[in-house]
Amino acid sequence: MSQGFERDARIQFSDLDCELDTLAVRAGQHRTAEGEHGDAIFTTSSFVFSSAREAAARFSGEEEGNIYSRFTNPTVRAFEKRIAAMEGGERAVATSSGMAAILSLGLALMRTGDHVVCSRSVFGSTVSLFDRYFSRAGITTTFVDPTDLSAWKEAVRPETKLFFSGNTV
Repeated sequence: MSQGFERDARIQFSDLDCELDTLAVRAGQHRTAEGEHGDAIFTTSSFVFSSAREAAARFSGEEEGNIYSRFTNPTVRAFEKRIAAMEGGERAVATSSGMAAILSLGLALMRTGDHVVCSRSVFGSTVSLFDRYFSRAGITTTFVDPTDLSAWKEAVRPETKLFFSGNTV
């Protein structure tokens, strides 16, 4: 969390025991010292450091804090907290696109030698990602008819780590 932006704990939103419509509007919101009613939007690409030591500590991961908006940004962080609260999850991760989300999922869950069972009806770029790019890392994919449960069962191997049927059309 950015330092110096917490105003008063009494005005911070708590998403405990709230209905979905309240979570959709308020979860993850942290007001800045300006005391705004709506979410602050941080359009900056980079952040200021109080010293070279602070910058070095943040870049090394020794100290938490914003560095560059592609890594961390208070606006994105509020969105992630809101989505997690609405879904009843512990955390959420926002990505710049659906393909970035699928790539992140694959990189997080799979290693060389793993296997994926994937719907044959996914978006074409997803097929390319699994078939061309994950295969370069030694990850194999079996594409199956999304409506044929027996095909899914038959495709399973001991090294199967992921079933993917997302973004079907």
